[in-house]
Amino acid sequence: MMAPRVFPLVKFLVKGGLAGGAVYLVYNQGLLSGGEQGAQALRKARDTLPLAVEEWAKYFGWKLPAVPKTEFSFYNYWNSGVQSVIGGLSVAPTRACEYTQCGWKYVKDLTK
Repeated sequence: MMAPRVFPLVKFLVKGGLAGGAVYLVYNQGLLSGGEQGAQALRKARDTLPLAVEEWAKYFGWKLPAVPKTEFSFYNYWNSGVQSVIGGLSVAPTRACEYTQCGWKYVKDLTK
């Protein structure tokens, strides 16, 4: 009988641990630092990730298709992406207030 009550707590703790570990990993790898450090970390991930995926695929016996080569460089656009996200987060409270006011006005107009 105790298990149904403990399960949500365990689930919450596991999710919190995974989220905290992800934030720590991102911070530890330098992705939250300056633009040059972030670009360097992304280059490092770009170089090592295909090797790791290939090794795990061999371990499990999977046959994966070859990764297509693209001319798009992710690390060149890293700073603009970070700036866009931070810009969106900075106006989020204002937008939420505006949308709430519009919603209340709409509901008031419906009840008239």
